[in-house]
This record gives sequence, structure tokens and C-alpha cells, in this order.
Amino acid sequence: MQQLPDDQNADALVRRNFAFIDLCGFTSLTDEKGVGEAVMALSTFRSVVRERAGWRGVRVAKWLGDGAMLVATEPRPLLDAVLRMEQALDARGCPLPLRGGIAAGRVILFEGDDYIGRPVNLAARLCDEAEPHQLLVTASLFDASGEGLAHRRLGPHEIRGFNRPVEVIDMGDAARRHMSVG
Repeated sequence: MQQLPDDQNADALVRRNFAFIDLCGFTSLTDEKGVGEAVMALSTFRSVVRERAGWRGVRVAKWLGDGAMLVATEPRPLLDAVLRMEQALDARGCPLPLRGGIAAGRVILFEGDDYIGRPVNLAARLCDEAEPHQLLVTASLFDASGEGLAHRRLGPHEIRGFNRPVEVIDMGDAARRHMSVG
């Protein structure tokens, strides 16, 4: 295996903003209401995600069953898109609430379409920790782009797999109430 010099490896690093979102209670919905209800909820979810992501220049990097990994070059469009996704899901009567985690930073862009690194893992872990209707965002990303958005500072949190606590912002229900679908 040939190792590239560090100056050539630097081209593989890019700064991106990541969100992991998922529907809470999908397995229970499937068990209780059946596959038909689950497929309808999933269809609504994916339709809303595609619409809202496209309006803001956010890309669906991966579908993850009842969730998705989103990527954007700028933080504010990503925040806006995820907030509007949840609002649109509510407006369309999706029976399952959304939750999410958002983080940003430099990552390896591998083979042109795969992102690898700390910010990706952090966004995924924040999503895992989020409650229904909760959007957990790193304070550094929020401070760079969240002006004017309702939020609640949660302070430092221990995140599994990370050596240092991470400052976290909750943009859940408070932020959702201050936006209109559009």
C-alpha cells in the first residue's frame, strides 16, 4: 500500500456540516400498526426530507432506514432545513416525531462521496441522545449560524467515544414553534 505525502492527503480534508435525523418509534409503529402504516410514515419522511433539503442546498448523503445523514457546506441552511423538515412532518400528520443531531468540522472526503471523521460521529451520537422533537446541535456550529433561532443551551455533555465534553444546544420544540412552513 502506497502512502501519500501529507500535502497530498490535505486535499482529502473538507469542512462540512452534518445532520443525522431519524423518526422516533418506527419499530413500535410497525409492531403496533403494521407494515402499511410504517411504509406510509417512511414515505412521508423521505418525501419531506427530499423537498426541504433541496430547497436549502442540503444533500441527503445516506438513507439510514427510518433516518438520514444530511450534509451541507454552510451551517444555517442545514439548521433551517432540519427545522422545516420536522414542521412539515407534523403538518402532514406523520405519526412519528423527528429527532436529530448536528455538528460541523473537517472530515476526510473519501472517494468523492463518503465522509469520515469526528464531526460525522458527533452528529450521529447527538442524534442517538436526542429525545423526540429534540434537535441537539454543537454550540460551535450554532454560535456560527444560529442567530435569531430559538434555542436552549444545555452546557457541556459527555458524549460516548469523545474524550472531552461537548457544549450542546437544544433547538427542539422552542425553535419549531418560531418557524412557519415554507
